[in-house]
Amino acid sequence: MRALVVRLLAAICTVTLVAAQSKEERVSLWPNGAPGSASRRQEPEVSQDYWVKNVHDPSLTVFLPPPDKASGAAVIVVPGGGHRLLVFNAEGRDPAQFLAGLGIAAFALKYRLAREEGSSYSIERDARADTYRALRLVRSRAAEWHVDPTRIGVMGFSAGGELAGLVAFGAGEGESAEADPIDRLNGRPDFAIFVYPGPLAVPASLPKTAPPAFLVAASDDPCCAVPTIQLLHQYRDAGIPVEAHILAKGGHGFNMGQRSNLLSVHTWPQRLAEWLTDIGMTRK
Repeated sequence: MRALVVRLLAAICTVTLVAAQSKEERVSLWPNGAPGSASRRQEPEVSQDYWVKNVHDPSLTVFLPPPDKASGAAVIVVPGGGHRLLVFNAEGRDPAQFLAGLGIAAFALKYRLAREEGSSYSIERDARADTYRALRLVRSRAAEWHVDPTRIGVMGFSAGGELAGLVAFGAGEGESAEADPIDRLNGRPDFAIFVYPGPLAVPASLPKTAPPAFLVAASDDPCCAVPTIQLLHQYRDAGIPVEAHILAKGGHGFNMGQRSNLLSVHTWPQRLAEWLTDIGMTRK
């Protein structure tokens, strides 16, 4: 056990170096255009500072760990931004690199934004469809990316946590035989990570098919402490494995903790790494 802890801490300490060595590529979710967006898929995304907007060609940015470190597990990372923008660097790329440093293949999602000014999209229809499609796409290419199709999770921040909940607690079954072959695959994640998830993440009742979950939020988060605690109660009542960390302070949007002077916030990803190890996702 002591040797395992030492290896885990070494992985965390060297995450930046390992992530820098990982492979990164962009993959469109629908090469011929997303349903309802095909006519706009050539429009360029708009990005500035920390955010990305104007997403009409939803995609995954792929972060593969070095083959000798790959565990076979994978995570779809869904950034937040209130469905108005994507906090893509701090809640997409950074966590994906962290996960790749642990040997987990990570896929940062750019999804369509339902609350962006002038948007014709909806959360339940389009953004959820993008998240389901991301899970199914990774399953369809599992052999290529050296991923175990039964060890694919989802990690959502804030608004992205809402999408994580919509797919984790939804039906997830594949579409009809007439559909795109990728859409015939199951879209339900095998485990879920909720980082200060918004209220839409909380289902009316937790289904028996809900995956094991990791929850983290700050008690002083005016938006998302309550949804996190509600999810914890639902998981406990359902008897489904859950680990929760309610930090005393940190507010909303502490991302991967790098910018915080609070030790509990700065080191929360270590708790995640420990949980991922406990459920067997950092080992082959």
